[in-house]
This record gives sequence, C-alpha cells and structure tokens, in this order.
Amino acid sequence: MNKEKTIYFPNLNDIKLAADTIKNVSAVTPLSLSFRYSDTHNAQVYFKREDLQQVRSYKIRGAYNKISALSKEEAEKGVVCASAGNHAQGVALSCKLLKIKGTIFMPAPTPKQKVEQVKMFGGAYVSIVLEGDTFDDANQLAIAECEQLHKTFIHPFNDKKVIEGQATIALEILEQATEPIDYVFIAVGGGGLAAGLSTVFKQLSPKTKIIGVEPKGAPSMSVSIKNNKNTTLESIEKFIDGAAVKRVGDLTFPICKQNLDDMISIPEGKVCQSILDLYNRDAIVVEPAGALSISALDFYAEEIKGKHVVCVVSGSNNDITRTSEIKERALLYANLKHYFIIKFPQRAGALKEFVVDILGENDDITYFQYAKKTNRENGSAVVGIELKSSSDLEPLITKMKAQNFYGDYLNNKPDLFQFLV
Repeated sequence: MNKEKTIYFPNLNDIKLAADTIKNVSAVTPLSLSFRYSDTHNAQVYFKREDLQQVRSYKIRGAYNKISALSKEEAEKGVVCASAGNHAQGVALSCKLLKIKGTIFMPAPTPKQKVEQVKMFGGAYVSIVLEGDTFDDANQLAIAECEQLHKTFIHPFNDKKVIEGQATIALEILEQATEPIDYVFIAVGGGGLAAGLSTVFKQLSPKTKIIGVEPKGAPSMSVSIKNNKNTTLESIEKFIDGAAVKRVGDLTFPICKQNLDDMISIPEGKVCQSILDLYNRDAIVVEPAGALSISALDFYAEEIKGKHVVCVVSGSNNDITRTSEIKERALLYANLKHYFIIKFPQRAGALKEFVVDILGENDDITYFQYAKKTNRENGSAVVGIELKSSSDLEPLITKMKAQNFYGDYLNNKPDLFQFLV
C-alpha cells in the first residue's frame, strides 16, 4: 500500500525564529505607497522594497537563515552554492558575517560586474569558481564538490531554512500595513519566496489573494500546477534570469499549488517596459525579476480597483550592459520595432527613394545591413524600423509592397529573428 507523501509546510514559529535570526543582517525594507501606480489603477498600490537590501534582493534572508543554522561541524567544513546572481551575493555576505568559508560556482560567461559584487560581499571567506558554460554546468560541479568534500550545499529555494527566511518578508508586510491587504503579487522562480510568504498570509491574513508572477518564457510553476505534478521544462527563455528555472522546488511546489490563488506568466517585453518606466518615472532601478510583480498589475486592472495591493520588488541587481536589450524588447512588445528584408534596386538613389517615399515622417531606421550584389537587379538589406505608433505598421507595409521594396517581415520568424535581438 502506497503511503501518501507528507507535504512540508513552514511552521509560523520557525518563521518568527528566522526573523529573530536575521534581524541584525536583513533590513526591514520599506512598504512604500506608489502614487503613480495607485493613480493608474485606482487602488492603493504599495511596493515592498526588497531592492533596498544591502545585497539588493531578498535572498540574504534565506541564505543567512540557512547558514546560521549549520552545526559546528558543518560550519567548519564550509558551504557551497551555484549562482550567477542574487543568491550568490546573499551566500557570500552570510559567509563573511558568520565567518564560514564558502565556495561559489558561477558559469564561465558570468559578467565581470556580478563576479566582483560577490567578491566584495564575501571578502576573504569566499572562493569563486568560474566553470561551465551554463548555470546547470556550474550547479553540477557545485553538487559534486559537496559530495566529495562533505560540504553543505546552500540551495537557492528548495530548502526549509531558506523558505523560512524568505517568509519573513510576509511578517514585515503585515506589521507595516495600516489596512487589510487584498492582493499580494510576488515573483516566482523556484518558489522559495512564494512558498514562505503564502504560508504566512494563509495563516495570518487568509482573505488576502496571493498572485504568483513568472516569466512567460519560463512558466515552470504554472505548468507544474496544471499538470498536478512538479514538471521539468525542456527549455526556457533565460532573459529574466532571476526567475527563470526549468524546475521549481520539490518542497516549494506543493505549498504553492495549495496556497497561491493564481499564477500568471508575463511576456518578457512587458517586464522590460516596466523596468524602463520605473527608472525613468520613479527613479527606481530594478532587475527583470524585480519588476515581475509590478508588471502583472495591468493584467489585473479590474480586480484590483479600489483594493489595497502589495507588490514585492524582489531585486535591483541590474546590469547596465543589458539596457539596450531591455529597450529593444520593450519596443518589440509595444509593436513599435519591426525588422524587414528590403529589396533595393541596385541603382543610385534607391535608398533616398525608400526614405522619402516609403517611411513616414515619424519612422526611424535603427538597424541597416546591406551588401551590394553583382549581376543582380536587386540587393537585399535587413532594416530595423522604429515607429511612433503601432498603427503605422500596416500603412508602411502597404507602401513597401506597392513600390516593390518589400521582401519579408522578420519579427514573426524566430529562427532568423534571434540573430537580430
């Protein structure tokens, strides 16, 4: 007879103990009213500003709670983790504060800025190993070192102490809120934050609806809930790297399945637009995963009217070198950036004719790649055009076709398009 597997649920007393453990390390981040988003949605929209932690994300909570719980023997052997982002910084700072040696495996292509941040937070207590082409490669190497040297692996989400540490955010929100909270929006990657926070709310504020938000290109929690079992995705879009996982935690999945009131997958381009809006209009710097919760508000516009809403801003470790890609993805999502193959007659004045007769007065060429061919009437160019309004697209294509400039439209051809974006 098969015994039903017992589901782990975080204990409220253990979460309160975690809050006491991390109180001198993790900041009690502000719960700030966003005037702009409140006006836009006719609601009271608050941001829980985890981007203001010392390591610029909530990951310090779980990492410190886990590492501080190690036995003396475990602490002496040291810890290992694999991460190219926020978890690595949380582990690094925890190691330095607790004076425990840590080894952090990061993929070889990890940007230098991220490596330097981890070095800065960990100091002499942390060694960084840059090996493997992907996170999965680095993760396998980290696990192998743990097994060989009997060190403790610090998992970013599939660990009880980590989940309890992340859950402390919920205690703070409930203490800071002056009115009952109707909705909480949280980013979901592996599910550590969602599992911990939702457990607290279900016990202390059960009427609050908890909405999990994940990238459209990595819907591992949504797929698992739909399949009624933890499901590993074959491939994912890694742009929102702080929340893009192929498989959520075996501990976190059943908790989220039971506790979350809804899951939504947000297009990466929408998240990019939120990043730009927050920077340009609110002077808030967020990474892609940090903007996920806020990006979901437009999709719940009717439900949240007149409600008290909290968005957990989960991190601000944004790499400035990604800015151009963020702008590009936002324009593509807004249907304002389009790529074409244009057939230019191989004669003088053809380009001028295209610019004067085809493009609208507000259209802008942002990409142009052309190679003149011999013994041919036409030469093809790949041209990127930015529009002022999405309604300008159809008239533009019509004019191209009427004057025999149109070759092909590339936005809906992913195999070709990946070389441009």
